[in-house]
Amino acid sequence: MALQQDKDLRELIRKAALLNAVSHEGKAQAGAMVGKVLGERQDLRSCVKELSGVINEIVNEVNSYSLSEQRAIVEQNWPETQKKEKPEEKKLCALPNADKFKQIITRFSPNPDCVLHLGSARAIVLSHEYARIYNGKFILRFEDTDPKIKKPALEFYESIRRDLKWLGVQVDEEYIQSDRLPIYYEYVEKLIGLDAAYVCECKQEVFHKIALSRQACPCRILSAVEHLDRWQKMLNGIYREGQAVVRVKTELDHPNPAVRDWPALRIIDTKKYPHPRVGSKYTLWPLYNLAAGIDDYLMGMTHIIRGKEHYTNMIRQKYMYQALGWEYPEAIHYGRLKITDAFLSKSKIIAGIKEGLYTGFDDPRLGTFAALRKRGITPEAIKKMIIDVGIKANDVTLSWENLYAHNRKILDASSDRYFFVSEPIELKVKEINREFTAKLPLYPEKPERGVREYTITPNKKEDENGAGKDAAVSFWVSKKDAMNMEQGKIVRFMELFNIEITKIDQQPTIDAVEAKLLAVEAKYVSESYEDVRKIKAQIIHWIPKDTEVPCEIVLQNGQTINGFAESESKKLKPDMIIQFERFGFTRVDKVDQKLVAYYTHK
Repeated sequence: MALQQDKDLRELIRKAALLNAVSHEGKAQAGAMVGKVLGERQDLRSCVKELSGVINEIVNEVNSYSLSEQRAIVEQNWPETQKKEKPEEKKLCALPNADKFKQIITRFSPNPDCVLHLGSARAIVLSHEYARIYNGKFILRFEDTDPKIKKPALEFYESIRRDLKWLGVQVDEEYIQSDRLPIYYEYVEKLIGLDAAYVCECKQEVFHKIALSRQACPCRILSAVEHLDRWQKMLNGIYREGQAVVRVKTELDHPNPAVRDWPALRIIDTKKYPHPRVGSKYTLWPLYNLAAGIDDYLMGMTHIIRGKEHYTNMIRQKYMYQALGWEYPEAIHYGRLKITDAFLSKSKIIAGIKEGLYTGFDDPRLGTFAALRKRGITPEAIKKMIIDVGIKANDVTLSWENLYAHNRKILDASSDRYFFVSEPIELKVKEINREFTAKLPLYPEKPERGVREYTITPNKKEDENGAGKDAAVSFWVSKKDAMNMEQGKIVRFMELFNIEITKIDQQPTIDAVEAKLLAVEAKYVSESYEDVRKIKAQIIHWIPKDTEVPCEIVLQNGQTINGFAESESKKLKPDMIIQFERFGFTRVDKVDQKLVAYYTHK
């Protein structure tokens, strides 16, 4: 018997394909079927090529169903296969030396010079999760002490607070470093008095050459008294920008030149570069290692969780801690996390918005939290992805699909289903012999959530002899589905009835391949799904003509797809996330004369 006619084999492959499909978000993998089938039918090992052809055919059929239809078939025929225990969710490992501290304290310290993006997620999620696991404290600290190069902006303080709230982050304490400059001045004076820091008047390029030669600059060898005098001059505004900088002393022969006598505080002309919060009140501004190092101690930080690019900063700060008699917190430096094709450059994002390249910080092409939120990415998915990666020290490269996989599981359990027809083509169905009512479940696996109900009523006409005659009932179908239709071919309208294609109208062009599809005609055949299952009929969604809602979907690349949504979508509200059958998840943005939604992912 030819494999194509082997009914038992076809049913074996169909079962395997359906089970594989529901385990892979609706897309069965043909490659996984061969070994599965041969494991049960070893007699077929000599005809693998022919077997692969049958498998590909059945997999294509199974993949033409929606995920909800696949699940319904599996539940009906093989319910025992779906009673599996959920895999245990990944958890974070224990914090090192957590038992040393009465209370675990962590922090997230953004520079408010831009909105938050996916690159910030690891520091946020890990620091917040550990604080909650240990019933500790989570601190938000705005590090805004650079009014010149990485200048903060008032709008970003609030946008960061808003993004953290969206992520489900509970902030226990908040600090803003631009309010704390007198505190930093106090400790600079202490360090100078302890001969652990000094005021350097050397030009930057001169100091750099001296440091590379492992020598002391002329300023370093002056007494603490002389440097305290220089410090007073800095406080009194005697020096101008670029004329003096405070440096923390380290070993001159430290193997890393970047560590040698690192800069801690500099002068900025704030009349020229005013700070958005305190204006030109201060001219002496701490650099990162001074302000962050002092604050981490004063705020009782127990664990600093950050990227390994900060490892050198830890080495620098330890010199300051040693001079002041402080114990350095536990520092965890995780590896770099790269998201392929994620646009995360803050400077380029801001420049792109100014140039009109992006519509705003929530432009769907960006990796900002605002953009992810607008597209329908959930904070729970971001959190799960970060926890999966954890605090490992090695570099990790992820793709958008890693995030989508987590998000898909969350949305699939909560999103109602609707029909959307892209690039609509009219399809007239004739010979409908009675009224039909389609009850489309909002969520197939949860009937209690209700249905969308559509009644299809054929209009009766009188022919020239006075006899009753069925008029055509028109539907909208997607151009993609219409292009796959052939005259004489049977097509299944999801949850409604089966039709036979009788006519396809195209507008001829110079290039016949580019002929424009205008309309399709069909006739009613039958109602039962079983009538067409065996012939692998194409299953498509539909919208009754004159009930449609104009719909625009904004894609991740910023382009748009226009079409029609079903009339029940008028009941949707902004920010709802739904699944358009056979299209993907979308977040509703506006519901008015036109439905506007943002595409999330498949």
